[in-house]
Amino acid sequence: MRGRTDIVVGVQWGDEGKGRVVDVLAAKAGVVVRYQGGANAGHTVVADGEKYVFHLLPSGILYPDKLCVIGNGVVMDPEALFDELDALAARGKKTARLVVSHGAHIVMPYHKLLDKLSENARSGDTKIGTTGRGIGPCYSDKYGRIGIRAEDLVNADILRAKLSLTLALKNDMLTKIYGEKPFSFDEVYEKALAWGRRIEPLLGDSFLEIDEAAESGQNILFEGAQATLLDVDYGTYPFVTSSSPCAGGACTGAGIGPSRIDRVIGVVKAYCTRVGEGPFPTEERSETGEFLRRKGGEFGATTGRPRRCGWCDLVAVDYAVRVNGLDGIALTKLDVLDDLDEIKICTSYDINGKVQKHFPSSCAELSRAKPLYRTFKGWKRSIADCRRFEDLPEAARDYVRFIEDTSGVPVLLIGVGPGREQTILRGI
Repeated sequence: MRGRTDIVVGVQWGDEGKGRVVDVLAAKAGVVVRYQGGANAGHTVVADGEKYVFHLLPSGILYPDKLCVIGNGVVMDPEALFDELDALAARGKKTARLVVSHGAHIVMPYHKLLDKLSENARSGDTKIGTTGRGIGPCYSDKYGRIGIRAEDLVNADILRAKLSLTLALKNDMLTKIYGEKPFSFDEVYEKALAWGRRIEPLLGDSFLEIDEAAESGQNILFEGAQATLLDVDYGTYPFVTSSSPCAGGACTGAGIGPSRIDRVIGVVKAYCTRVGEGPFPTEERSETGEFLRRKGGEFGATTGRPRRCGWCDLVAVDYAVRVNGLDGIALTKLDVLDDLDEIKICTSYDINGKVQKHFPSSCAELSRAKPLYRTFKGWKRSIADCRRFEDLPEAARDYVRFIEDTSGVPVLLIGVGPGREQTILRGI
């Protein structure tokens, strides 16, 4: 009997708490698969009172009896991967078996430099707010068919041939456009070979691993990085990431047919945040925004940058429900709202004097959107120890039910604190 396949996606602009949700759901899965993005992601897990931040490792890595897979849709920085593995080993942690796809593209040193130079060349409203981790340039090389893949790191001759072509092009850009020094071929080549020696035992056919696990009856959990509104096709372009965090990205990024997906779970934060540039209709630049940032610890797990904060936006949630075909919602950080007298939630936009309930396809139009709110009474007490929906204060239950009724999707999981155990499960 085939196992169940679930996809976990971010519904907003990222940082919704996907890592902690995947960590909880992984208890019932045999395989956890990261299907896109790179070390620009930061998934935080708190288990047994200890905090972990994973940038490339799937968030199920703390379960020794699981298989974790880095799929072909991921762009991988080997040094970042090794740092994460070494950090876990230094803490004495037993981890899941890890398989890295032969087809995962490699973030090279020139990608990181070009990423920073390109961002620095932008000015004002044209800045993207990139993390500078080389993600965009690596994906660009992938689709330009000049990228270096994980399998190339363990084949010296193929690596030499590919790197000779690509590095010549990159050095031309560095010297002729940016006035920078060129990279030494020998230094980059030797570094890549060293990566290959360490990564070789981890390389495998990720598609086959996933397929065989599903056929043997194991549950498969697909983990996306970033979120729907940062999707390169369906996000607020150009202020987006360079891959597809939506549910469809799991199919291409991990090699699973759409007909084999059983459930898509969208992670929604009880309020909303955004890192970097781009429109954000419910952003609060007031004391409320600062309160949410401070209480929620809203500073980038990857960059440390303070996140922009505001109220939950159900217009955006409805859009993500439709784009991803959500079957359920995991609502996180509900406890951050504990101390507020009033809590707002956006139900529609005013755009040029007209009320609109649908998320605009135009980024320019979205930038003109003014949020229209429904206001709820706060519950004014800690919910950190609640373990059943019935344990929540009535005002908190009303807030959750409103999200369900408005989105048309059941809330299957509620996070009432950062810990793995601080979770309310509802039919999941």
